[in-house]
Amino acid sequence: MLLLNIDTAIDKGSFCLSRNEEVIAFDITTSRNDQAGWLHQAIQSAFKNNNISFSELSAVAVSNGPGSYTGLRIGLSTAKGLCYALNKPLVCLNTLQIIAAAAELQAKRYICPMIDARRMEVFTALFDKNLVPVKEPFATILNEESFSDILQKDHILFTGNGSEKFRSLIKDNVNAEIVEIDIDARNMVAL
Repeated sequence: MLLLNIDTAIDKGSFCLSRNEEVIAFDITTSRNDQAGWLHQAIQSAFKNNNISFSELSAVAVSNGPGSYTGLRIGLSTAKGLCYALNKPLVCLNTLQIIAAAAELQAKRYICPMIDARRMEVFTALFDKNLVPVKEPFATILNEESFSDILQKDHILFTGNGSEKFRSLIKDNVNAEIVEIDIDARNMVAL
């Protein structure tokens, strides 16, 4: 199975080609402003450099949010256009689940991915360490009581670009851990 995985939902844009869960091509741009001009050319180059035809694709997977409105438009329009032109299936993956998958091996009990939504607001969800949803994605304003019911008895690993703002609110809680993890399209492959 040959998949094209595209993630342009948050801070950077990336894609990878994977065959049977093995990454065979990967590229990334760290500039949010360059994603639209970069993505199509980078994908085309990856196919050409690996002697792969677009017709060999089994499906296209894309991060479908939450995330940056412009970034989501770029990734989703690219994925939908390719799927339509090639008559291939489109697989949409939740951005929060992709972030949780990147932290899966470090989790003791729960994973709480957070995407910064300005001020003290985040988009978040809660997964167990096997990536089973415990709390479906939601938006919330962080405060000292956020997740306190679970943190009283269980460990939560917080990650994602919104988790750092939570650090000062949970400074004395031994069940809370904030981990910075690089997230890109390669984290989509196992999902």
